[in-house]
Amino acid sequence: MAPEVFYQRDAFLVVAVLFVLLLAAAESGFRRGDRAAASLGDAPRSQFSSLQGALFGLLALLLGFTFAMAQSRFETRQLLVVEEANAIGTAALRAGMLPTPYRGVAADLFRRYVDRRLAAYDGVPQPLGARAADNQVGDLQKELWQLAQQAAEKNPSVVPTGHFIIALNEVFDLQAKRDAAGNNHVPESVLVLLFAVAVLAMELVGYGCGLAGHRNQLTMISLALVISMVIFTIIDLDRPRRGLIRVSQESMIALRQSLDEP
Repeated sequence: MAPEVFYQRDAFLVVAVLFVLLLAAAESGFRRGDRAAASLGDAPRSQFSSLQGALFGLLALLLGFTFAMAQSRFETRQLLVVEEANAIGTAALRAGMLPTPYRGVAADLFRRYVDRRLAAYDGVPQPLGARAADNQVGDLQKELWQLAQQAAEKNPSVVPTGHFIIALNEVFDLQAKRDAAGNNHVPESVLVLLFAVAVLAMELVGYGCGLAGHRNQLTMISLALVISMVIFTIIDLDRPRRGLIRVSQESMIALRQSLDEP
């Protein structure tokens, strides 16, 4: 799998670089337009206005399309948090029907399991920290499965043990689905295209200002800032483990508190 350059960088840094590029493109376009103003007639100016409008329409379409992609992925991740919490809660309840001593061991393992899942998605800004939490989740899954095997070997015909194994399988499946959804980002080729169209659009804005012989700095900065803020929101939505917009872990937190109750 190709490395995700934008995803590995801080979103503020990426958007700050984009903001500077947008302003630089507008300034470059203004200077080119100012030099070309004397040699252009009315017909080319009219054609340029149509081209500028078409490019900004394309930029708006790309922004809306990319935002919808990021929003859809964000909503899927939120839904999977609830589903995983429900699956773990069901498995923990069914573990309560296991014979002693498996019942107490399973309760402790589930508490540790939820702690590790929370650590993997909340309060661990560095990828290495999240990877360590994921490795610990894998170890706990092995311990839970070994516990289920031991309970099944001791009581192979007992219905609660079979129900516990089924619930445990669901927990493992949802963990894999949620991690896959967390790693399913907006393709970087789409972001690169979005950046390129935004830069070109700002250059055309500057070029139009150059043709008119008037530079409106406030308009340039405001337009570049709005485009940068929308793109920042898209990138931030696509980062479930860090950023300003985080996937809520309330379901997992409530589950963890319920596991401590007698």
